[in-house]
Amino acid sequence: MSRPDVRELHLNVHPVGAGNHPGAWRWPGADPVSFARVEGYLEVARVAERGLLDAIFLADVPGLHADLTDYPIVNGLEPTLILSAMAVVTERVGLVGTASTTFNEPYNIARRFRALDLISHGRAGWNAVTTSGPRVAANFVAEEPDGRTRYERVEEFVLVVRRLWDSWGDDGLVLDVEAGRYADMDAIAPIDHHGRHFDVRGPITLPPSEQGHPVIYHAGVSDDVWTLTARTAEAMFTAVVDVDAAAADLAEIRARAVRFGRAPDSFLFLPGFITTLGGTEEEALRRRRELDELANVTDQVRWVAARLGLPPDALELDRPVPESLREALPVPSGHGGHAVALAKSGLTVRDIIARGGGSGHVLGVGSPEQVADRIEAWFRAGAVDGFTIMPDVTFDGLPAFVDHVVPILQRKGIFRTEYRGRTLREHHGLPLPAVRRRTAVGV
Repeated sequence: MSRPDVRELHLNVHPVGAGNHPGAWRWPGADPVSFARVEGYLEVARVAERGLLDAIFLADVPGLHADLTDYPIVNGLEPTLILSAMAVVTERVGLVGTASTTFNEPYNIARRFRALDLISHGRAGWNAVTTSGPRVAANFVAEEPDGRTRYERVEEFVLVVRRLWDSWGDDGLVLDVEAGRYADMDAIAPIDHHGRHFDVRGPITLPPSEQGHPVIYHAGVSDDVWTLTARTAEAMFTAVVDVDAAAADLAEIRARAVRFGRAPDSFLFLPGFITTLGGTEEEALRRRRELDELANVTDQVRWVAARLGLPPDALELDRPVPESLREALPVPSGHGGHAVALAKSGLTVRDIIARGGGSGHVLGVGSPEQVADRIEAWFRAGAVDGFTIMPDVTFDGLPAFVDHVVPILQRKGIFRTEYRGRTLREHHGLPLPAVRRRTAVGV
């Protein structure tokens, strides 16, 4: 399927437990144990599909990597299990799950996501990421692999998974009942991969879905992730805060894709966009302040400090970042760029927090019209292909976006008014994999 003639906005949603604001779990009506209950995720799926969103995007970290004293786990259930349940209660919305290439094996991941793709009839996506941090690494290995090893491994990992997905030819299943011939084993072949990190015979145990194979995502802000995206991604989740910087980042990643022999538009750029909505701007700002009051302020100061590359004890909540430290801050860019820009403007640390400086993502606080206008401005500037919406509180923030912002984007003529296809590739305007153009199970 080719992309539409008119450039179209793409929207995913990234539900994180009770919500993307650290105070969300204490918000009236929120479920503090939502990270461990599938019911809330199923409602997210229904609402996302009602809003005609491209996909649901689930992050994952395979281990307890933070102190839970006053901040809950964001995602506890394994993503492909949640997404399989979502597939049963929806028909169109895409289903993207994260799985680490550092602490998994290619064959298991290829099989798991192929199964999700078949269960959902071609709506699956795999966010292939590396994993770091001693708390998580200690669950799997005695010594955490260094960055260079992790990125060498992820490149080979994705290659092996793609080859396993391609190990079934178009006509592998014959299904000739009269002749008693079930499959053509000449079209279902081992891959016999022997590399630096993996030895995998193959083939995989399942045929292709209606979209061939799952859409491949990468996520992150580092230069290594940019290169990985340029080489193998079909979509990217990242953190940006400035429209001009985002446009420059995207141009660089697309230029790298060309150097790898790919078309510059062979992937979608879908950064995070945190929403706090109210009937008016004043209502939205009040909601944000109330959420901030429910969050642990010490944690929030620590997150701002981390974004700025400063020790937490260098900051005071109701004072600006000291002038001598502000002058030494780098040019705003990457995950910490938002905090740096806010700090350089002379805001107090409390005000930096209130404006999302601890998150590293674009923040949309305001009325539905204001939030829709900001999305449109970024999109029309060519800085993004769309956004991954991150509601401040999941249970009421996502419906507010779907019911009040999406209709405005539709009236602006930049977002679909109906699903025109059934697969994630169709929603994203991505072509079928070249070797899977003719037939698939269920087609």
